[in-house]
Formats: sequence, structure tokens, C-alpha cells
Amino acid sequence: MSLSSETLRVRREVDRAATGDRSRRALAVVWLLLALLVVAALFALTVGASAASTRQAVMVWLGLLDREAANARDLLIVEQIRLPRVILGILVGASLAVSGAVMQGLFRNPLADPGLVGVSAGAGLGAVSVIVLGGTVLAPLFAVAGMYTLPLAAFAGALATTLILYRIATRQGKTSIATMLLAGIALGAFAGAGTGILVYLADDLQLRDLTFWGLGSVAGATWTKVLSAGPMIVVALATTPFLARGLNALAMGEAAAHHMGVPVQALKNIAIVAVAAATGAAVAVTGGIGFVGIVVPHLLRLAIGPDHRHLLPASALLGALFLILADCLIRTIVAPAELPIGIVTAVFGAPFFLWILLRRRGLVDL
Repeated sequence: MSLSSETLRVRREVDRAATGDRSRRALAVVWLLLALLVVAALFALTVGASAASTRQAVMVWLGLLDREAANARDLLIVEQIRLPRVILGILVGASLAVSGAVMQGLFRNPLADPGLVGVSAGAGLGAVSVIVLGGTVLAPLFAVAGMYTLPLAAFAGALATTLILYRIATRQGKTSIATMLLAGIALGAFAGAGTGILVYLADDLQLRDLTFWGLGSVAGATWTKVLSAGPMIVVALATTPFLARGLNALAMGEAAAHHMGVPVQALKNIAIVAVAAATGAAVAVTGGIGFVGIVVPHLLRLAIGPDHRHLLPASALLGALFLILADCLIRTIVAPAELPIGIVTAVFGAPFFLWILLRRRGLVDL
């Protein structure tokens, strides 16, 4: 048997092992999540402190009503406030969930998450640097990059943190969970210290913005934010399906993946850049929203299995759905005021994280 045919046979066995009997279930779940996301997005357009009608806006979009005949106030609220908020929520939720799934596949550990291992903190340091120093030290960068300065700075911070974390936690193709978590805590603390210094230097207006931003929110969504972060998130998400087979093979170890013909180093480099881009852009426009990247992929692994060909698109859909529903909740629970969405995700995510830890130690059965 030739080397190429042997490689193909092993790849088929890896795909079959990753998929098991769950292929049909996985496809059904993906289509179900897509339908639920569409329904949730339409529902989110109707939720808010204002009683603005979405019906007229939809009729205008479908060409059933002239824009001049519609209520100008309702159109303004739906098109300039609610619609960018829904789109930004979809992009950020998908990016955080997929980043968690990719990191867990790369580190071969279900506890890897951008928020838990310091990647989000690194992205936050980059973003806060631009917010505080954008009018002084970083003014030339603003002149060159314009509205893309904030997501690019967050991407740089996330990329640096991810690279450092991977080099510290991985030795000879094996990742130590203890080292990864401890290194993530250290890197997060270091980034937090840098962020604290910048917050100390901020003026009153910047300090108010940073306080609300640090809790995580899509309330300030605008078309400018969507257009600044959207392209980076879309490109990063579009890259991840090409990593699926490689991540499946990587589950057997780097040596086995290499013998199967997977370009392991290239796979790791692309995965790290994609995670940094998606996380950095998301953190730049919404602040710190934790636990999405660990809750969503873990739930889906229980339902559809570990095959990344299904796990990655399902994570994108469920992450977007989770954030849209969380945003609808915060808009109504204390209306007309709003809770930061990061509080809601932490309320659900922190107990789930503890459950995962207990389950891995065999202290719980389910």
C-alpha cells in the first residue's frame, strides 16, 4: 500500500471516529440552530425600551411600503439602533464561540477559552490603549488606520497573548492544563495591570466609557462599529472550516497528525491568528463578554460529538443565538435600564465552568 493511500485511509478512520453515528444529528442540529437564530434575530428587532414598530421597517425593506409613507421615528430606531445591535451580537457571539472551539481543539483541552486563559485580557489591553492614548501617543496610528485602529490594536494584543500562552503551555506536542490555566491567569493579570495603569491615566469621560465597556455590552452598537470589526470577524470565521480536518487529526497528537499529512505548524499558526483576530475584534467593540467560548462548544460536544466539521459551524450559530437571547433578556429584565451583557453570560457561564471541572474530576455523573 502506498504512503498516500495509507494516509487517506487513516484520515477516513479519523473522520469516522470523530463523527461516529452523530452525522445526521449534527446536520439536523445545525439547521435547527440556523432557524432559531433567524427567529431570535427577528424577535430582537422588536425588543427595546421604545415601542417602535418593526412591521413598517420590514415592509419598507420588502418594498411593500414607501419609505416616505413610513413612520420616520420607527425606521430610525429599527435601522440605526436595533439592526446594528442584532448584527453585532450575531458577529460577536459567533466569534467568541468559534474561538473557544478552535482553542479547545488546538490545545486538546475542553477548558481552553479566550476569556479564561488571558486572550481576551490581552485584546482588552490593546483596545484600552487606543481608547486612552488615541488622541496623543497613538494619534499617528489613528491617522493611518482610521476606524480600524481599535480592532487592529485589540487583535495585536490578543495575538501576542495567544502566542505566549501556546509557547508556555505546550511542550513536545502536549499541553498541560495546569500550565495553561496558570499561564493564562498570569498573562491576564499582567494585561489587567497594564489596563489599570491606562485607566488611571484616563479622563472622566474615558473612565465612564471604560467602566461600562469592561463589563461587556452591545448596547452601543452602531454601523461604524459593525463595519470596523465585521470584516475581521467574517474573515476569521471563514478561515476556521478549513481547519476542521486538521483539528480532528490533532486530537490524536501532533506526531500522528503529521504522519497523516497534516501541516501541523501551519495549522497552529493559522488557528492562532484566526482566534486572535476574532477575539480581538469582538473585544474591541463590545468589551469583555466571558464564558461564551467554553459553554457553547462544550454543550455541542455533548449533543453532536467532537467532529470539528460540524462543531465549528454549530458553535457559530449557537454562540450567536446565545448572545442575541442574552441581549433580549438584559433589555427587558430592568427596562428601561439595561444590564451589561457580560453579567448575564457570567451568571450562566461560571456555574457551567464549575460543573465541567467537577465532571472531569468524576464528582458529578452528568
